[in-house]
Amino acid sequence: MSIRFLADADLNQALVDGIRLREPALDFLSAAEAGLEGMSDRAVLDLAANQGRILVSHDASTMPVHFVRSLNKGKRSPGVFLAPQDAVIRDVIDAILLVWPASSPADWANQIHHLPSLARHIFSD
Repeated sequence: MSIRFLADADLNQALVDGIRLREPALDFLSAAEAGLEGMSDRAVLDLAANQGRILVSHDASTMPVHFVRSLNKGKRSPGVFLAPQDAVIRDVIDAILLVWPASSPADWANQIHHLPSLARHIFSD
């Protein structure tokens, strides 16, 4: 089973567009397609979990808090990838495109990671 992704409502659409352009086979649902506008972080995390998608977000302030609370309540998550708002879009796209074919969904379950540094860490070992 390949990794599937969900863009949070705050995620720069250029990331989704760039990934789709470079790797059309990658399943990356945009926030607009998922109807996330106005949803709470908890609801977005639940939706991602129900669909088996890693959530990709810029929200490093509140999303990690809700993620940990969700896990503490016994909920499961496919994982969360956080990308700084000021990150170079190409670097974030490259990180996702490195992670996608080189791992499985189980590798990211119930974890939160930061992009693009995640890919540098994994592939520098």
